[in-house]
Amino acid sequence: MATLTFDTLKIVKQLKGAGFEEREAEAISNALAESQKAVIEDLATKFDLKALESKIDKDLTEIKAEQRLIKWMLGFVLAGVAALILKSFFA
Repeated sequence: MATLTFDTLKIVKQLKGAGFEEREAEAISNALAESQKAVIEDLATKFDLKALESKIDKDLTEIKAEQRLIKWMLGFVLAGVAALILKSFFA
């Protein structure tokens, strides 16, 4: 999980310097820290992305194998239909 440091004391001092009361500045600072924490928890890490990439690669490999099998099956079906059509014309 990604972490991000957030200096709440510095924000409180800046807000107090801008005219906020200490209680208001602390509340704003805590709200900002909590919202950043919630956003950071939803971020994907490089490890998460690599795991997803490997799963997608595995799924694509399976799909390609199934697609190859379907192509062969379709080829046999078409060959059978062609044989039946030729048989009806030349028999």
